[in-house]
Amino acid sequence: MPASSLPVIHNTENHNFEVHLDSYTAELNYHLIGDTITFTHTGVPSALEGRGIGSLLVSAGLKYARENNLKVHSLCWFVDKYMQRHPNE
Repeated sequence: MPASSLPVIHNTENHNFEVHLDSYTAELNYHLIGDTITFTHTGVPSALEGRGIGSLLVSAGLKYARENNLKVHSLCWFVDKYMQRHPNE
């Protein structure tokens, strides 16, 4: 199953975006303060690595930020790398 077809769940209570596959959960954590969303950590279990799930999570997080006119701040190297590779997202 391609990563792009996996549903991303925005768990506002836990302040993260999640993808569930098999018995695993991948997540992008964030803090929301005022009009700024700070992405703090992208976690993808080793069994799911290399499938594009981390990129799917970051894309969903950036889409949420864009749709809600939020400024983006990153404390996560994976988010930084993704934004460098996809500057128009």
